[in-house]
Amino acid sequence: MSRVSTEKNATPARNRQPLGEHIGYPLYNLFMTKRPARIGLIGYQFMGKAHSNAYRQVGRYFDLPLEVELHTICGRNEAGVARAAQTLGWKHYKTDWREVVNDPEIDIIDVSTPGDSHAEIAIAAAKAGKAVFCEKPLANTLEEAKAMLAAVEEAGVNHALFHNYRKAPAVAMIKRMIDEGQLGTLYHFRAVYLQDWIANPEFPLVWRLQKERAGSGTLGDIGSHILDLGRFLVGELTEVCGTTKTFIKQRPLAGEIGDSLDAKTASGMGEVTVDDATAFLAHFQNGAMGSFEATRFAVGRKNHNRFEINGSRGSVVFNMERMNEFEYYNNEDPEGLRGFRLVQATEGSHPYAGNYWPVGHIIGYEHTFINLIYDALLAWSKGENTNANFYDGVKNQTVLDAIEKSAVERRWLTLDND
Repeated sequence: MSRVSTEKNATPARNRQPLGEHIGYPLYNLFMTKRPARIGLIGYQFMGKAHSNAYRQVGRYFDLPLEVELHTICGRNEAGVARAAQTLGWKHYKTDWREVVNDPEIDIIDVSTPGDSHAEIAIAAAKAGKAVFCEKPLANTLEEAKAMLAAVEEAGVNHALFHNYRKAPAVAMIKRMIDEGQLGTLYHFRAVYLQDWIANPEFPLVWRLQKERAGSGTLGDIGSHILDLGRFLVGELTEVCGTTKTFIKQRPLAGEIGDSLDAKTASGMGEVTVDDATAFLAHFQNGAMGSFEATRFAVGRKNHNRFEINGSRGSVVFNMERMNEFEYYNNEDPEGLRGFRLVQATEGSHPYAGNYWPVGHIIGYEHTFINLIYDALLAWSKGENTNANFYDGVKNQTVLDAIEKSAVERRWLTLDND
């Protein structure tokens, strides 16, 4: 087996700066002047909408020690970003991200662009003394991810990564149960993330299907989510063996891009340079086994993000399409009464849930981003880093790169967790 190096996941003490030592506009001054935390958002389409909503709503549901100002949103298409600014509630808009990064009034830069620009923007923002919140995956390559982590470490600025599925109340509750030992020794983590939005061969060649823009296909886009959930809930991986497949090798060129995942078709054909589907096996540091599958060709599955964890004392099952609940099997229930029970994760005792509605009143996809923004802003106000952060991004990218290499070389690869 060959070895693939990884970085330490724990947040180093040197990166936990106290109040008043934040590079850029000192946090001490921010709190003394009672002014809001000012956000600069780079990108305004699918994730830009989700992030904008979270910044608007977070102070209405959570008790933050600061207010939030949607200062500037940025995009290359002036007409599009101007409409987004008006629709999404931003005070200003720009078409050059460098102007946003270098604006002395802005405290936090949110990078919500395609992966090929993450590193350049995030590194520039860190050098400008801004906190950096970034969409997943952190980068298109491991080298870029490491450079981004080095930049925020050197600048001493806070950082966060948008792995929002960690923040569903049911997932956070499962994490609590695991940490408290309620599942006992963990044996299995099995996860699938199934979509079908590109199963039609006539679907156009959008940027997510181009390696130079996206880095990888299904592996990095949705495979990174279930990988991150596995690391978050079960622990670090020690070895992986993966495979990838591209079913449709050429597609119509894309014309005008929509604000979701779609686009109009233009004339001509282009090559698909990323994977359409991936599957990989893994071993965890604690001895558990993992199996992961991600595809955009599961016809009928729209956003089926599901995992099951089996331990010596019980099991849990979560399905993001039913995000307000999870199934729990307690192996220590009396004989004759054992079975999976349905837990509604909407009570005040469940993480995040008590900040919204009375028990039984569900929340949705957008609230996972609100919960993440709350954690990130609260940590930033204390001069700390939230989870997930750039350390997680490097860890995840290390595994993603190893899976791609494993698929090419058709063998297991060992991950060095020293």
